[in-house]
Amino acid sequence: MSTLEIKGLTVSVHTEDGPKEILRGVDLTVSSGETHAIMGPNGSGKSTLAYSIAGHPKYTVTGGTVTLDGEDVLAMKVDQRARAGLFLAMQYPVEVPGVTVSNFLRTAKTAIDGQAPKLRTWVKDVKQAMANLRIDPEFADRNVNEGFSGGEKKRHEILQLQLLKPKVAILDETDSGLDIDALRIVADGVNQAKDETNVGVLLITHYTRILRYIKPDFVHVFVDGRIVEEGGKELADRLEDEGYDRFLTAASA
Repeated sequence: MSTLEIKGLTVSVHTEDGPKEILRGVDLTVSSGETHAIMGPNGSGKSTLAYSIAGHPKYTVTGGTVTLDGEDVLAMKVDQRARAGLFLAMQYPVEVPGVTVSNFLRTAKTAIDGQAPKLRTWVKDVKQAMANLRIDPEFADRNVNEGFSGGEKKRHEILQLQLLKPKVAILDETDSGLDIDALRIVADGVNQAKDETNVGVLLITHYTRILRYIKPDFVHVFVDGRIVEEGGKELADRLEDEGYDRFLTAASA
């Protein structure tokens, strides 16, 4: 059992007018096997939460704590966070020219485990994961995200999730830009990873459509840099019907 615990997290970003506070005291706990959906309007700070946990240098943590199994995540470098068991699927995955998918995946697995995977087993695992995500075998010889469609980029993120086997996976708007078929494939990949490794999932999204396929145990409404309401799947259903207006009105009052 692993636990990601966030307490009183405040985060700012530098602007031309000086520091701007984005997160205003976030409390959240994600344990193994749990799926938490973070839902909220554009600009509410959802992605800032994801990237702050992962260690993006753009964001400055000004208060609070983040721990994984009792270890201080904020004291770790980015690569140390990954080796500790944190995984981030980015909303806009970057291109890595000159590095093939197969080399990237094996290098990442080696870095996280501290030793190279046995080649025969690794090749089998990669082929099986790619088949599960309906990824063409030739995909392995392409450069990372170079010329990839939106759906290919997102499936590549979930391919990493399945192969790297983190303790906690943060999925930042993994559903954005996906058609219905790609959405189902990606969601199935997340569910399979969860079934196989009991990974804790922090799923960030605007919409409820992905929650038809990835069932959340907890739903958190994120507005103006903080969690303003929490509940179960029924809360997501209510958001589908009512939107975020009542939360935005309360925040501006």
